[in-house]
Amino acid sequence: MHFFEINTIAFRILNYSVSYIELIGTSFGLASVYYASRANILTWATGIVNEIFLFILFFQVQLYADMVLQIYFFIVTLYGWYKWNKKSVENEISKIGFRTNILLASIIIVGTIVSGYVFTNIHRYMPGFFKIQAAYPYIDSFVMVSSIIATVLLAKKKIENWYLWISIDAVCTVIYFKKGVLFLSLEYFIFLGLASYGLYNWKKMSNTKLLTTNRLSPRLKND
Repeated sequence: MHFFEINTIAFRILNYSVSYIELIGTSFGLASVYYASRANILTWATGIVNEIFLFILFFQVQLYADMVLQIYFFIVTLYGWYKWNKKSVENEISKIGFRTNILLASIIIVGTIVSGYVFTNIHRYMPGFFKIQAAYPYIDSFVMVSSIIATVLLAKKKIENWYLWISIDAVCTVIYFKKGVLFLSLEYFIFLGLASYGLYNWKKMSNTKLLTTNRLSPRLKND
């Protein structure tokens, strides 16, 4: 069990101690986001390892909303893996409509408020399990709710998932730094760059696909 404790150190860098659980979680997280930016199905396999280790880590640093989020991630990871494995037109990169954007924004706002209230008081509701008060419950809840939506959009290959991930990664970089999980904070700073690259790359792939389709259409009609 000591291997899974945040105090079991793998190595030290610049006076910061990196635990095995943080090292493994962040390493597979980086791999997962990189594969996602390339629209590679390996994003889901590496994501599973990331989710298991971060679940344990977040419990130990009292980021309970992030901890619960890993359970959801695990379920959607299985769905995403299945969906990306299917070869169909509906599985290609696409965008969502304006009304859907408004709906999702509303869900994020309401979900953050409700979840933030619950996690603010969760140590009172379940004192036997959550002995320490949640840290940054509302900000953590924003990350949780936004990540839920972003993961579904990723599984459906909607470009808008990257806009959400960029916001999430920026917030997480700051929060994890404040909580002293510096290696994880650095990872999310790198995620921020990968998410920006993912947005660029997916747009590029989508435009290339559209251009190819438009070029082929007259030929198909003539045939």
